Amino acid sequence: MSEFRRFGHLDAREIRDTVQDVYARAYAESIASGDPFESLEAAMRRFDAYTSGSGFDLVVLYFDGEAVGQAWGWPLNENSRWWNGLRLDEEEPEFTTEDGARTFALSEIMVAREHTGRGHARALHDELLGGRGERRATLLVDPTNEHAYSRYRKWGWSRVGALRPGWEAAPTFDVLIHALPLQLEASAV
Repeated sequence: MSEFRRFGHLDAREIRDTVQDVYARAYAESIASGDPFESLEAAMRRFDAYTSGSGFDLVVLYFDGEAVGQAWGWPLNENSRWWNGLRLDEEEPEFTTEDGARTFALSEIMVAREHTGRGHARALHDELLGGRGERRATLLVDPTNEHAYSRYRKWGWSRVGALRPGWEAAPTFDVLIHALPLQLEASAV
């Protein structure tokens, strides 16, 4: 039996060991590659930084009580460094203007290797983004990761540019955008 559990930034820190375990199982090959950006230590340093402020949203998928996948992100505020270094394919004024309600940054989706190929990544994607109040979402994808890239396109994401994050040893990623359905206020229904 599967279930989703949602965690804010403080609760996410409480389950750090679970997050690390899922990361290690999902990215075992990448970790073994020796790439410093892909190391478990580097990944968990990024996780610790992401959970340092409010707004962080983590969804963990459990199957028979075991964490098998997770996805997380946060809304971009006016002080966000997410867009630093962005090279847009087409110039669009105000593209990087943020206010905390415009863009949700989907940072990670991962499923433990032994549970891939069952639709869990899409379910995590939909669970994390479903009900968000932002107008759009963004994510970074390795342009050489054809499997992930094709999935994102199938799910409605489109490329708008490229960006190299400020993390040590970070590669250059393609930047994808996806419009989110506007959520109706309960009082408007």
